[in-house]
Amino acid sequence: MSVSHPLPASEDRFRALVEQCLVGIYVIQDDRVVYANPRFCQIFGYTQEELAREAVPVERLTCEPDWPLVRENIRRRIAGEIQSLHYTFRGRRKDGSTIELEVHGARTELRGKPAIIGTLLDLTDRKLAEEKLLHDALHDALTGLPNRSLFMDRLGQAMARRERRADYRFAVLFLDVDRFKTINESLGHALGDRLLMLIAQRLLRCVRPGDTVARLGGDEFAILLEDYGDAEEPARCADRIREELRAAHDLAGTEVFATVSVGIAVGERSSARPDDLLRDADTAMYRAKELGRARHAVFHPSMHAHARAQLQLETDLRRALERSELRVAFQPIVSLRTGLVSGCEALVEWQHPQRGRIPPDDFIPAAEETGLILPIGAWVLREACREARAFVSHLPRSAPVAVSVNLSGRQLLQAELLEQVRAALRESGLLAHRLRLEVTESVIMEHAGPASLLLAQLKSLGVHLLLDDFGTGYSSLSYLHNFRFDTLKLDRTFVARIDTSAKNAEIVRTIVSLARALGMDVVAEGVETPAQLAQLQALHCDYAQGYYFARPMDAARFVELLDARKTWPLSPAAQALSHRR
Repeated sequence: MSVSHPLPASEDRFRALVEQCLVGIYVIQDDRVVYANPRFCQIFGYTQEELAREAVPVERLTCEPDWPLVRENIRRRIAGEIQSLHYTFRGRRKDGSTIELEVHGARTELRGKPAIIGTLLDLTDRKLAEEKLLHDALHDALTGLPNRSLFMDRLGQAMARRERRADYRFAVLFLDVDRFKTINESLGHALGDRLLMLIAQRLLRCVRPGDTVARLGGDEFAILLEDYGDAEEPARCADRIREELRAAHDLAGTEVFATVSVGIAVGERSSARPDDLLRDADTAMYRAKELGRARHAVFHPSMHAHARAQLQLETDLRRALERSELRVAFQPIVSLRTGLVSGCEALVEWQHPQRGRIPPDDFIPAAEETGLILPIGAWVLREACREARAFVSHLPRSAPVAVSVNLSGRQLLQAELLEQVRAALRESGLLAHRLRLEVTESVIMEHAGPASLLLAQLKSLGVHLLLDDFGTGYSSLSYLHNFRFDTLKLDRTFVARIDTSAKNAEIVRTIVSLARALGMDVVAEGVETPAQLAQLQALHCDYAQGYYFARPMDAARFVELLDARKTWPLSPAAQALSHRR
């Protein structure tokens, strides 16, 4: 370029080196660029010809807020106040865009006047890369939300502010997507990831701009609510989340409903570390799950004792099978046409060495959560079939006694289940039609895809399929046809209210009529009073079980009951109702 420069014409090789250098080289005199090599011109977006027309003011190449810094550094180096020039600033390109620059320079003389000669590095790409690395280190790659590290940092800052301001309120909400594992396994991980992204977007709509929504990992999210006025704000936020998630998510044409369980921990001075508060919120979240999912719970110190007890329960449960602490009990199922025992339901009980008898409702949820339900379920299936074969030997060949065994959702996802049923029947010698496999309505809703083929294969073995807890979920009536169930089990919530109003009785009548139209029997569970029995008999329910007849008993006592040929008579009240019909 024709700009005057300090390089003697004789130093052609040095000139060529400067011209080809990949670092910007410049000479500044009187706050103007009097020499610039091609790389310097490229950094700022000018051609050599454009910079050759005049000595460009350094101010034009500097972002306005940084000009005082640049000017002061040039002045001090010219004056000899500093030995060398080395700093970073934001430059301004010809198109107005901002670039990050690092400048080095030394004092020199040009035509008898002081000047600065130096180099210029474009740090823009490096800065962007560093910012991206920092962002990636602190944000979740799938959702773009802050990750656990950033969330814990912000939580620590909130706790520090709480120490300085007595009126400062903050809270942590710990969220876990209910039954996400089922959705992930049913639809695949790609759609599972898509669901997490959609949930993240909805969560952001439930908080204020200053709050933090983070993904901690898997299907766990956390929210940090800061500086709110009303003490009820955390609970209201949980309600907003529940409402926001009410609508279905569209996953490649498949509608999926997702709910979250929320644990709330309110920031207090006594919370020593961020980890403590997050742990409290996590503990409260598990309490919300225990209460039925899709709800929130606020942490209370007593929950820690409960959590420790649950942990001990899970630890003991892992040893229960190997120590032979589990038992199978049998609750009679009675025919409401003959009054005779027509079968039984196999229920697992735990005879704990210290706590005594533990009913299934107290440990089956823990078994489901830990996956122990798989070995426990397989063991119950074998034991139930073995005992049932012994029951049959006490009855006439034509007696229709069958044993019902519950299947969990985890079992229905196991390809090994089919072979387990085959083996249990083969080893016990029990005829297939004397085994009833019970599946709850909620399990069918969650596992409709994987369960369809497996239930069809089980049906082909000759076993009977029973739909448990019918009427408590939101499943399609088409399930009753598609899965070819043999029996509907009327949930105890309907039975408990059957004698309280005509409306409740009519609901039961409708279910019985539906089952009859589809060629299915109906078993009512939870019968506890003569009035309930009378209503069920009058509505032509086929079978019933409950404490009115007998509590679950061991195999020996059940055999005694069969040997006694005990008959429960049709009640006079039921006879009167039948006559009116």
